[in-house]
Amino acid sequence: MQLGFVGLGRMGLNMVTRLARGGHKVVAYDRSPEAVARAGAAGAQGADSLEAVLSSLTPPRAIWLMVPAGDATESTVNALASRLSAGDIVIDGGNSNFHDDVRRAQSLSAKRIQYVDAGTSGGIWGLEEGYCLMVGGDAEVCRHLEPIFLTLAPQNGYLRVGDHGAGHYVKMIHNGIEYGLMQAYAEGFELMHESAYEIDLGAVAELWNHGSVVRSWLLELTARALAEDGELSDIKGFVEDSGEGRWTLKESIDRSVPMPVLTAALFTRFRSRQDNPFAERLLAALRNQFGGHAVKAAAKAGGA
Repeated sequence: MQLGFVGLGRMGLNMVTRLARGGHKVVAYDRSPEAVARAGAAGAQGADSLEAVLSSLTPPRAIWLMVPAGDATESTVNALASRLSAGDIVIDGGNSNFHDDVRRAQSLSAKRIQYVDAGTSGGIWGLEEGYCLMVGGDAEVCRHLEPIFLTLAPQNGYLRVGDHGAGHYVKMIHNGIEYGLMQAYAEGFELMHESAYEIDLGAVAELWNHGSVVRSWLLELTARALAEDGELSDIKGFVEDSGEGRWTLKESIDRSVPMPVLTAALFTRFRSRQDNPFAERLLAALRNQFGGHAVKAAAKAGGA
């Protein structure tokens, strides 16, 4: 198939490479000329603008977006909407909020432009391992795009999960589960790290991947990270979140579905970004107020 591709970051460039290897004609664009050059070296046709992408494809055209969720995706969809024709297809493979998908699909449908949301999991390993694709949109449109999906995905790694927004909804839940899994591993390995035993944590992570009920790809990555540095001494315990955990938690509140694991995992990420947070200072102050318990003085800025 022919496919325009916008966004050549860590995942986007690898996806373009996998598609080109699969025999598809991919016309790739990014604001970075260096990224476009890398896509060209990987077998794609480079383009220096959205107009160049569209003029290189035969209608009806399909354009895959792999840009950051939010304003970047919104502005790109709007830019395409003014340039595309009836029958063309926009595919958002980023981590957009599913509510945005529904709104965009409705807006584009007025121009008879199709919209598909493709929740994409696989990270930097997807080039070789393939990408798990959770796709939402019109069934006939998704069938038309299946050659693209089947090239990107490993065997049994693609599924149309429902109408517009369903793909990113399922991906959102996927990422919420991921938060909880990572937090459980982190807590368990920290307890072993602090135990009275001298446990080789990397060896345990590797061990658990052979027959254990907690084996997983995340555990394989744990073993890899610990093999590189058993103390993780060069990494600061500062954990960002890209939004999907918050959206999942909000959806759970709206649906009255308890999600204590995700809640704890998300809030732990928030706490990881704080240094000497106010809540802990207040706890120390209260213990001192009611019980005379000792407090530690905060370090003064700039010196002793």
